[in-house]
Amino acid sequence: MFLESYTSNIRKSDRYSAKGMSRVVNFLCLAPQAKVVSVIGDFNNWEPNANPMQHQPDGGWVAHIPLHHGHHQYLFLIDGVSTLDSRASGISRNSKNERVSLLAVS
Repeated sequence: MFLESYTSNIRKSDRYSAKGMSRVVNFLCLAPQAKVVSVIGDFNNWEPNANPMQHQPDGGWVAHIPLHHGHHQYLFLIDGVSTLDSRASGISRNSKNERVSLLAVS
């Protein structure tokens, strides 16, 4: 009875939806001379301090960020300079018509 009433309150389209799920995405930026690198995007309100990247011995920078299903716009902030990700799924335009990297999470 409980299961029956519970499932009747869930819309059929939401039953198998990935909307509420998140997946850890690994961001990699090659900037060996950089002092500070972070990931800014629609998932952190473009906040420079929200997702700082960790410097690696090979000169790369990495961050592991849980993201929800869908498309996300982002940039790398390298020593204060917004930079596109050359490995992004694509390029998009933000609300200011600036080019940003695009990532699809499924």
